[in-house]
Amino acid sequence: MESNRVNHMEYLNWMEAIDSDVMDKVLKLAKEYDYQQYTGIDVKKALMKEQLSINDYAAILSPAAVPYLENMARKAMSETRKYFGNSVCMFTPLYISNYCENHCIYCGFNCQNKIRRGMLSLEEVEEELKEISMTGLKEILLLTGESRHKSGVEYIGEAVKLAAKYFSTIGIEIYPLNTEEYAFLHKCGADFVSVYQETYNTDKYEQVHLRGPKRIYPYRFHAQERALSGGMRGVAFGALLGLDNFRKDAFATGLHAFFIQQKYPHAEISFSTPRLRPYINNADNNPNDVHEKQLLQVMLAYRLFMPFAGITISTRERAGFRDHVIGMAATKISAGVKVGVGGHKEEEKGDEQFEISDPRNVNEVHQMILSRGLQPVYTDYIRV
Repeated sequence: MESNRVNHMEYLNWMEAIDSDVMDKVLKLAKEYDYQQYTGIDVKKALMKEQLSINDYAAILSPAAVPYLENMARKAMSETRKYFGNSVCMFTPLYISNYCENHCIYCGFNCQNKIRRGMLSLEEVEEELKEISMTGLKEILLLTGESRHKSGVEYIGEAVKLAAKYFSTIGIEIYPLNTEEYAFLHKCGADFVSVYQETYNTDKYEQVHLRGPKRIYPYRFHAQERALSGGMRGVAFGALLGLDNFRKDAFATGLHAFFIQQKYPHAEISFSTPRLRPYINNADNNPNDVHEKQLLQVMLAYRLFMPFAGITISTRERAGFRDHVIGMAATKISAGVKVGVGGHKEEEKGDEQFEISDPRNVNEVHQMILSRGLQPVYTDYIRV
């Protein structure tokens, strides 16, 4: 370890520290989580309950729950129908920049990886938004690499304003911000903020985030609270499954979302379930022991523990798996995805973050949803 590396648990001077006990609670429970102690009896007891406790959640995430996945799936489908009906929301992400100041050893955008970097001008952003809007989609997720210098808050704000001309729901997946910056982007038209902790294991987090602002663990952890304090309507949580022990990371992710929901009962909570994927210059970047069965278990556990939370299934996963989990656990699906910078209207200006597994366009995903007896939803929120 280089001696000049900053302490990953200490804020940098420009980072806003908030008064919150959520991180301490999550880290304590995650550290104590011994998933080997649970038995099939614990799992069966949990599945008989109307509302799951934290201990029940721990049980259904354990290896003892694997033989009960079918039971979990039936219960999850019932819960999904109860809270979401037969609707499946559709959206697409738009990468507007892939410059990054962080050295995260698992990510294709990391500042040490020799890729083609690019950033859309605001004119190009609008062209891309227009092109996407012609598919009928009404929800967009704007993404950048984590570089305040290249893609600053003002630039992102202008992109959000443009998106508001074409889309009724706008999410952002960018670097963590201070509360007043989130308030600024909310005023521009952003509704949702996605921030993924990657791993909740603080030691592992330090090992894989070598340089850059992302190295600071607590600043990232508290991003959702700052976003909600800044007026955002909803926040998304996720761990990069396979980066560390996926059961512990999924357990911590669920707890993080649960405690935020308790503290901010008005907030719309959602989960994403990314697994490690290969990227340019690192074709061996694959998840440790997180196969589709394990991913399904995590998704079902999220649904049963927090039945009213949204769950997104991304194009990192193959089409057959995505088709299988919508309506059962997932309530939101991406379509027509490009993971380079731009690429919807013009040629991509920058390389992609990771490899996708499902290249289907909006119409193909729409037809698949209908074929499963579900209803594709383009607008779930009306601005007034």
